[in-house]
Amino acid sequence: MVKENGRGGTDVSAAAGFLRIGTRRELRAQRAAELETGSTSVSRVLIIVQNLPVPFDRRVWLECQALVSAGHHVAVVCPKADGDPGYAVLDSVQLYKYRAYAPGGSKVGFVTEYVYSFAATLWLTLLARRGGRFAVVQACNPPDIFWPIALLLRIMDRTAFVFDHHDLCPELYESRFPDGPRLPHRVLLMLERRTFRAASRVISTNESYREIAVIRGGKARADVTVVRTGPDTNRLVRGDQRPELRRGREFLAAYIGVMGPQDGVDIVVRAAAILVHERNRHDIAFTLIGSGDCYDALVKLRDELDLAGHVEFTGRISDGKVAEILSTADVGLSPDPLNPLNDLSTMNKTMEYMAYELPVVAFDLRETRVSAGDAAVYVAPNDVAEYASAIARLVDDESLRATLGKKGRARVESDLAWSYQEHAYLNAYHRVLGATGLGGA
Repeated sequence: MVKENGRGGTDVSAAAGFLRIGTRRELRAQRAAELETGSTSVSRVLIIVQNLPVPFDRRVWLECQALVSAGHHVAVVCPKADGDPGYAVLDSVQLYKYRAYAPGGSKVGFVTEYVYSFAATLWLTLLARRGGRFAVVQACNPPDIFWPIALLLRIMDRTAFVFDHHDLCPELYESRFPDGPRLPHRVLLMLERRTFRAASRVISTNESYREIAVIRGGKARADVTVVRTGPDTNRLVRGDQRPELRRGREFLAAYIGVMGPQDGVDIVVRAAAILVHERNRHDIAFTLIGSGDCYDALVKLRDELDLAGHVEFTGRISDGKVAEILSTADVGLSPDPLNPLNDLSTMNKTMEYMAYELPVVAFDLRETRVSAGDAAVYVAPNDVAEYASAIARLVDDESLRATLGKKGRARVESDLAWSYQEHAYLNAYHRVLGATGLGGA
């Protein structure tokens, strides 16, 4: 499904059986055939992603599909998921992958990870360039470190740079290390400014991020396009329920997403403890889908709170399994606490719940209200006991659940779906390619 890339994501799917392998020779033959038939109005586009494999990063994968449908050749440089090859072709998208390296969630660990990722990305970018120049390079953050590669390609090939702004890295640092030293924060602000300055166009995931690009990044409003991470309504559809997924209980509350320090999954576990041990609610099963830096600590917390029979951690699972769980669930959980990052970020999981007609329990954050509207029950930020009460209120009120679920699905279909965002995304590329005059292959 989708990683919350800041929140534009939910990395949960398993890799097995997903990639169809192609060869560089096949791609060269394809380009030669296009040249012979006169089909030269396409461009090569390179997309750089560091914090998730593709196609597991659903936003990036939808962007790849949109570009391919518009006639462009697309290559992606990203880390590998378990079992991925170093090179593959999936649905006409070339995937160049390096072995992921994540030494831990400390400040030193992040620096080490990013230096390694930059070197690996540069190497694979130059390898991919052997197939022909790129008209556009799109870098997706976090981190904000790939602008030197964009500038190198600009010097070599006049390549335009599109910055797909998924996360506020300075705010991410503040949220993960609230008492940390200020120097890393100043460095992150500098890297963000350099990325904005180098970009020909910025793609923001919401209006709050657009304001950051204009005010903090110095971009003209005309050079910033809002493209939300809208759900694919053809793929995310509520299906038949699987009662056995409730594990013998009457109701199921589900979470899907990343499990980092800023994501609030510990709030779900603590809310479950309140419901089970303090309020004697043994009729609610909790299924938490995904992984992240805090996964092991969260499993430990669950066991310490004697919740093993109530709270299940699935880890990364296939799209089919995710669909089964969300089609069976009664409530979707968005426990993101109020912090400098979350208040301004769009939570992809919230819109996925809405696509599956699930009522949402969320803290009252600025951009969460923009996304969910009246399809959610809002809780005073960071109040665990109130969050537990909101879950109980929803599971006890079938009519309210049905009403909020219908409102959520209707909002996705009428406003938030990827089909609406795709037009804005392709229009941004049209402007970039028109400005550079490099639309041809």
